[in-house]
Amino acid sequence: MSRSTAPDVGIITTGHDVADARLHKITAALQHRDLSVELWGLGDAAGGPAGAVVHAGPRGNLVQRLARTAVLPWRTKAKVVMTVDPDMIPVTRLVTALRRRKFVVDVHEDYERLLADRAWAQGPAGLPARMIVRAGSKLAAGADLTVVADSHLAPHQAKHRIVVQNLPNRGFLAPSPPTGAPRAVYVGDLRRSRGLFDMVETVAAAPDWSLDLIGPVAPSDRDELETRVARPDLTGRVRLHGRQPPADAWQLTKGAWASLAMLQPTPAFVEAMPSKIYEYLASGLPVLSTRLPRQTKVIEESGGGVLVDSVAEASETLRRWSADPGELEKLRDHALQWAADQLPTNTPYDDLADAILNLLRGTA
Repeated sequence: MSRSTAPDVGIITTGHDVADARLHKITAALQHRDLSVELWGLGDAAGGPAGAVVHAGPRGNLVQRLARTAVLPWRTKAKVVMTVDPDMIPVTRLVTALRRRKFVVDVHEDYERLLADRAWAQGPAGLPARMIVRAGSKLAAGADLTVVADSHLAPHQAKHRIVVQNLPNRGFLAPSPPTGAPRAVYVGDLRRSRGLFDMVETVAAAPDWSLDLIGPVAPSDRDELETRVARPDLTGRVRLHGRQPPADAWQLTKGAWASLAMLQPTPAFVEAMPSKIYEYLASGLPVLSTRLPRQTKVIEESGGGVLVDSVAEASETLRRWSADPGELEKLRDHALQWAADQLPTNTPYDDLADAILNLLRGTA
């Protein structure tokens, strides 16, 4: 692919940190096709994908986000412009049409159900957000390429639609045998509905264990979390690492004994399949999980974890594992074998990169 001053692909977002794992996976696949990538997002540019031109800034308030939504599509000169935010779809579609650029939309969450999990989005105050999400879904169908992270996500009919499941990029993972004292890990966004406080209470009732929480904590939960982990029964046993680029995040899991995935049955999560389950299994980390439908199916098929219905059951499981690590060894073996057999070497991100390469070639 010949180079020019304009990057091949520009990924723009007003809602995602440049350290976001999906952005790193997409960028890595594009770079593997020798495509140049420019990323505009939030956070610290140092946390962005290696080899990409990264522009990052603070999250700011709602007014600032709306301003960036209007301006950012004009700032990238990329030949293919990709957005991962529903509120950016209308302006980005307009700008790419005027400039005769290719437009790609990545719908990686069920945004309507996700809004149902956010208190601020309820009632009249949340009406604008709900309207934006619905309008964005309709406009996404007309993009040159519409990417969805799961087959059940809208839009179901589009000009050119592909499913890009959030499967592991093994290059980011750091599988290793357990070492040291019993330690559990969680990688991903942290909030109450994602089981944040259930995980903390699980470890509180399993005194042999410690817990590494690797990911950003929702502002509404941070004060309560910091107060809770400072209490005597948990002092020094729960470590908060904040948001990390994916390769750094998985380095922090090296030597851990087990992993946690205690999502609550909210509208957004009941049909979802968290990518962390696949990543835990591919890392050889036995999974302690709540009994959500798709998580249950994978954990039962793999034999790489245990399903629980309560914090009490989860903490009892951890106590059992530290008393008899032999059970963990069997779960670890099952997890690694299932991942080797079931997770493809060629990931859906490679399929996405090929589709974008075809857009650039005019052969979509």
